[in-house]
Amino acid sequence: MSIVVSKPWVLARMYEPDVTIVDCRFELGKPDSGREAYESEHIPGAVYLDLEKDLSSPVREHGGRHPLPDPEQLTRTLAQKGITPETRIIAYDDQGGMYASRLWWLLSYLGHKEAFVMNEGFAAWKSAGYPVTADQPIRVPSSYTYTLHPEILASMEDVRNAAGTENVIVIDSRDPRRYQGFEETMDKAAGHIPGAKNKFWKLLLDQDGKWIAADQLQEHYEEFPADKEIIVYCGSGVSACPNFIGLKEAGYTNVKLYSGSWSDWISYEENPIATGEE
Repeated sequence: MSIVVSKPWVLARMYEPDVTIVDCRFELGKPDSGREAYESEHIPGAVYLDLEKDLSSPVREHGGRHPLPDPEQLTRTLAQKGITPETRIIAYDDQGGMYASRLWWLLSYLGHKEAFVMNEGFAAWKSAGYPVTADQPIRVPSSYTYTLHPEILASMEDVRNAAGTENVIVIDSRDPRRYQGFEETMDKAAGHIPGAKNKFWKLLLDQDGKWIAADQLQEHYEEFPADKEIIVYCGSGVSACPNFIGLKEAGYTNVKLYSGSWSDWISYEENPIATGEE
């Protein structure tokens, strides 16, 4: 079963009792815009989860700009939305799937069995004439038990040890200009982790904003041997999540997310910085 699902697939299942749709719209620099968009209109039955309030923990000295949320707090939030480990979750946003993918990765980290990302996003859903509403659903709180899966998470030390080795491939998911160090719009230092290869996450989308097909994904990543461990990162551990999904969809099995990403890496003064192409 594919992780990325179509609008018709969602439409056919949106009213099934074990399905919860989650609106993950967000805009960096405008922290209230996603919730305001949700309150204005959303897919019927959808609940809202905020990147910074729900899907991240407070910023500290280390951990990056969007540290992973505390699992206990996250599962309390899920339970408040009526979500259980058996719930089929469909996440969407309006930013190419970046924020929905963050939720998908977090659910995978918790051991959640069935979670999906809707292709294209809310604007495409609405423009296709599918139903929207401003009504917010009443959800009966549930309970949520979890088992963490640390095998899909990489620490800063893991990345430091991997840099320059042949056994682990490190992929930078940011725009090429940020990767090469020509500009830095988010963080205090420009460049990339030495040895990292650049695969801008937006290359997973075609000119219409749809995720490319599985055979195209395999071609997209064909330079990376399937038997290697792969660690993906970005600026703060959010836009690397689409690459995590893309690699899984392409058949890669040993994929990890460096959740703190570049903003965590540069918080350690001793960590080296590379610029240009690799």
